[in-house]
Amino acid sequence: MSTTNLQFMLASLLGAEHASQLSDLLQIPESTLRPRSDKVSRIEIAQALNMLLFEKLLKAVPQGNDYVQDSVRAGNKIRFDHGALRTVLGISTGTLPAGEAAFTRILRPLGYHVNGVYPLQRISMTGRAYAHEDDPEEIAQFFLSELHPHQFSHAFQATVNKVLSTSQDPIDSHSARLLQQLAADKALPLTDALALLPVLVRCFDRQHALPSVAEYRILLAESAEMAWISTEGNAFNHATDRVAHVEQVADAQRALGRSIKDKIEVSRNGRVRQTAFRASMVSRPMLDDNGQLVDMQVPGSFYEFISRDRYLDETSQTSKLDLTFDSGNAQGIFKMTASAEAAPNPANA
Repeated sequence: MSTTNLQFMLASLLGAEHASQLSDLLQIPESTLRPRSDKVSRIEIAQALNMLLFEKLLKAVPQGNDYVQDSVRAGNKIRFDHGALRTVLGISTGTLPAGEAAFTRILRPLGYHVNGVYPLQRISMTGRAYAHEDDPEEIAQFFLSELHPHQFSHAFQATVNKVLSTSQDPIDSHSARLLQQLAADKALPLTDALALLPVLVRCFDRQHALPSVAEYRILLAESAEMAWISTEGNAFNHATDRVAHVEQVADAQRALGRSIKDKIEVSRNGRVRQTAFRASMVSRPMLDDNGQLVDMQVPGSFYEFISRDRYLDETSQTSKLDLTFDSGNAQGIFKMTASAEAAPNPANA
């Protein structure tokens, strides 16, 4: 019998064995391990969502899954630092709210607040980090970025509008009311939390129809990031493992023959260091110029590593973990989904 709300929710949604396997992968914050009760706090719901999204990312990124399984066999657990996703601002997105609004309506009721804004001028995006108010150092952050289509050509904007206008909002009226209740009470009845979680997981996916090959290439010509959004939507672009020494991890993964980034991205203050596996290639069906479906190989998601140093906060005179991000680091890491041109799957060409 599950002894905590978190374990009970995961077991109810996944089955007991599956939930136990997922829990074995991750270092679970003590703040989320609360005794069973009829009410579930926002931090417990946030942790359950993060774990479900982490597992979803692993299913999409074989190299990341291989690394995680290696770590578990070695007796280590993954410390989930943050998940990243992409949105588009100022364009028709069907019934789905545009830009970060599609996710702030989720993150704020869960207890997240903006912990930093990062201009990403080279790729015409703005990134925002969301940290959890109740346990910012241990609960995984969200790095939510918005692309600004108006900074591109008219043809590009028209194509973005056409592709994203087919978006459907996965949050129904009942789920919206539960989010409002969660925001007001900072908790939900357990049965309501179990009803809400699968809906929240579905939000981290593609909500629009796939582009045609021609549309994809128009987007790719000006923005690898928008081309990625057109096929992957709001899925986790990457999930990140917080490690003690990212340089050692990179060397070890390289020695195993895994396609990890050559360069370590280092923040301007030197306290945050990041690298990543190259994005997995995935197959997506698109209509070609003759109206025939072809399977296109495009970049999917990837798995990232980060090291964060502690520092002395001069205001409080306490030791804090550097939870910030860095615009230069982010733009360097984002290139992992621009590492290959889209091409027809040879088996279907």
